[in-house]
This record gives sequence, C-alpha cells and structure tokens, in this order.
Amino acid sequence: MKNIFTNTQFLTSAYKVSQLPDDVGLEIAIAGRSNAGKSTTLNTLVGNKKLAKVSKTPGRTQLLNCFDLGDDRRLVDLPGYGYAKVPKKVKAHWQHEINLYLQQRKSLIGVVIVMDIRHPLKEFDQQFLHWADQSGLYSHVLLNKSDKFKAGKAKSVMLEVRKKMQTISRTSTIQMFSGLKKEGVAELSSTLMSWYNDPSVLNLNEEE
Repeated sequence: MKNIFTNTQFLTSAYKVSQLPDDVGLEIAIAGRSNAGKSTTLNTLVGNKKLAKVSKTPGRTQLLNCFDLGDDRRLVDLPGYGYAKVPKKVKAHWQHEINLYLQQRKSLIGVVIVMDIRHPLKEFDQQFLHWADQSGLYSHVLLNKSDKFKAGKAKSVMLEVRKKMQTISRTSTIQMFSGLKKEGVAELSSTLMSWYNDPSVLNLNEEE
C-alpha cells in the first residue's frame, strides 16, 4: 500500500472555518491538548520535521492549519485546547470555530486525538471521543510521549485507557506513539490510510 503521507505539503492556515479550502474530498483532523505534541506527531507521520511549526510554548497552534496529501485528501491540525495560557476571548474564538468545523465540515471523516500518555483522557479528550462516536466518524487515540514510560508501564496505561474509552465510544481505536523516538508511525499511517481508502466513506462523500 502506497504511503500517501510522504508528499504532504502545507496548504493554508485559516482563522475561520470559512477560510478553509473547498469542502470536498476527504479530511482527517488532528486534535489534542496544547501540550500533547500534535505538531511533532504530524511532522513524524509525514517524515518532515519542518512541516508543522513546533514550539516549546504550548498553545502556539492558533489557526486551523491545513495540509494537502493530494487527490483531495487533507490533514487539518486544530488549535490545541485545555492548557494554553491565552486570553478568554481567543479561547472562545477557538472553541467557536472548532465547533463549527466539527459540525459543518462534510469532508471530515475522522479525528486523531493526541494525548500525553502521562495525562490521558482529560475532559476535552473525552468530549472529542463522544462527539466522533455520535457523529459516526472514525476516531483514533494516540498515547504520545510513550517513551516517558518503560514498556510495561506504557502498555498498562494503554489497557486502562482502552477500557475507559469503551464506555465513551464504540468504535475508537488506540495505540502508543512517540514522536521523539519515531515509534508507532507505521501503525498510525496504516490506520489513517485505511480511513481514506474505506469504500463506504468514499461512496458517502460522492453522494454528498
């Protein structure tokens, strides 16, 4: 199976959902708390450490950053939530636009929820899982920074999170991931490629 992520290119940044590319094709969103490592995850997935800007200051992703994979397939890095020390007005704008995006974006087929393995399933994480389940979309949890734990501890945390996830979502999947060590990349790539290539998703998108 061809790896469609290796040629990923930056497409545009949008302050508002209305500024995103035309709502056609297939789109996967990347969500997570501001300190979960979303940008590093994206860069690791596509094999380009300079694609998404990485900052030591949580909350620097303040726009909807859209990346093109070709053939009307995109990744959208959503603004981080929960941690960023930003004015309430800015947070309110993010929340409004993210809600609009999730509710109105017809090309959206799934969401990757990036979590710090040391602090999994916070309130917004659970809300994303529940929303995806209710909306009939794919969802996949990345327990990022798995290198912070020894293998046994990391596996134990994943089993615990998976058990709790089952009370929130009927279909979500989960894996360990380390952007620093580049571990879990093949599994993530395979999961997302299966979403893009799902005939039922393709047929639904064509009908719309």
